[in-house]
Amino acid sequence: MRKALVACAVLAAVALAMAGWTAWKVHSFLSSAPETPGREVIFTVEPGQSFDQVARLLARENLVTNVKHFRMLARYDGKVGAIKAGEFSLNTGWTPRRLLAELTSGRVRLHRLSIPEGLTWWQVGRIVEHAGLGSFESFERAVHDRKILERYHIPFESAEGFLYPETYHFPRPHGGDATPVVRAMLAMFWKAAGHRLWPNGLPSPEELRRIVTLASMVEKETGTASERPRIAGVYANRLKIGMLMQCDPTVIYGLGTAFDGNLTRKHLRDETNPYNTYKLPGLPYGPICSPGLQSLEAAMNPEPNNFIFFVAKGDGSHFFSATLDAHNRAVRQYQLGMANP
Repeated sequence: MRKALVACAVLAAVALAMAGWTAWKVHSFLSSAPETPGREVIFTVEPGQSFDQVARLLARENLVTNVKHFRMLARYDGKVGAIKAGEFSLNTGWTPRRLLAELTSGRVRLHRLSIPEGLTWWQVGRIVEHAGLGSFESFERAVHDRKILERYHIPFESAEGFLYPETYHFPRPHGGDATPVVRAMLAMFWKAAGHRLWPNGLPSPEELRRIVTLASMVEKETGTASERPRIAGVYANRLKIGMLMQCDPTVIYGLGTAFDGNLTRKHLRDETNPYNTYKLPGLPYGPICSPGLQSLEAAMNPEPNNFIFFVAKGDGSHFFSATLDAHNRAVRQYQLGMANP
């Protein structure tokens, strides 16, 4: 590899010398960096920019010292038309050849994006926008794009529930379009969760709707991993006996961005909210967040139990009850703080 690089440098030097450069000028340009020590420069090549346009912008940032010389180097290296579009991390301490190699390599700068479990699509969209990886408006369009939903086998009107929680690395998108981010998250759902939950192929749309919706409820109800199968079992029991799900997070989801943090009796009585599981039987209209793998597995394999109630204990865990009397005692103890419930 080193011999090949040396040979390439020699050929370029010969070519430049034949173009009228003195040996000293050739050596000086090929071996010198604009600044010592160098400094990092974040540089963006826009789609459709000509080589000369890019070279002039490089000179403006002091990444090259002479546009004409840089163009001649690229011409004799056969790389005038090889510069890639994207965002690059460059350095003023690099020689022209290293700079040219970086711009033609396609190794664009990547940005880290961490999406935790349990977020709604609009919460994810705001994180994406804040990271500079696409506008919220383009994210919203992609999440509701029917062609994208069909491509990734999503049986809902949006990608809610399928924006897989994970840490990603993305290049800066052109024009602020978040579509590639949405596509990557949906692809990760099937790669990370789909292969593990349905190794023999795609589930039916009805099965997919049921599992992801139930998993999203489990995700919002507890952050304690060991409780997830038990809570899934509670909801499975309620479904069996025809009991309402009575899940606060579904009601909150139905309120959308209008929810101010205060869930009232009026909200629980609102029959126009398609996610109000205090009024509407069965599972809600669709997923209420994007669940993680543990919640999806819990929805696939609920714990067999006889519990139909649970109440938060205040420490992140829950108390589970099989009867209404036991549940009411737990409410008095853990919610009302009564010493002798």
